[in-house]
Order: sequence, then structure tokens, then C-alpha cells
Amino acid sequence: MSIYVGNLSYDVTQEDINSVFAEYGSVKKVVLPTDRETGRLRGFAFVEMSSEAEEASAIDGLDGAEWMGRDLKVNKAKPKEDRGGSFGGNRGGYGGGGSRNRY
Repeated sequence: MSIYVGNLSYDVTQEDINSVFAEYGSVKKVVLPTDRETGRLRGFAFVEMSSEAEEASAIDGLDGAEWMGRDLKVNKAKPKEDRGGSFGGNRGGYGGGGSRNRY
């Protein structure tokens, strides 16, 4: 399982996150997503720890805590949703007709 960490400072580093979460157990992995176009951090991270118990302890200890001038949002990460194709899926088609049937 993975932990979602939101409302992070844009100045945070993997080392910063690692040191804070290490207080709750062994950190296996830290992922700091960046914006594809700008390369800037997106303000959230995912953290994997060695056990569910360590993850639960970190969530309990850090959710709502003030860190680097921000109140953290820490919870279990939700599985990544399948967003479908890269062309927007069923958005109404050509000519603005939407999903109206024309018989």
C-alpha cells in the first residue's frame, strides 16, 4: 500500500519527506510527481513504508500536522483510476451534437 501526502510545499525534497516519515518506520520509496510541461513539483507525494502498521502510524501522526508552513493531508493512497484513452473518451462527438440520438 502507499500513502498520499498532500498540500506539500513546492520546496520539499525527497530527503525532507524521507526524514519526516522515517520517524514512523522504514521508508521504502518516495515519489514526488512533477508537472510534465514545467518540471515543477505538483504539491503532493506518495510514500511507501515497510509495513501497514508503519503506514497507519505515519498517517495518524502526520495528517493535519503543520510542516514547512502548510497543514499536511496524509491518508492511504487510492488506486490510480483508468482515465481511458488520451482523446477524451465519449465527449459528445463531432459538431456539438452531444449524446443526442438522431433518428
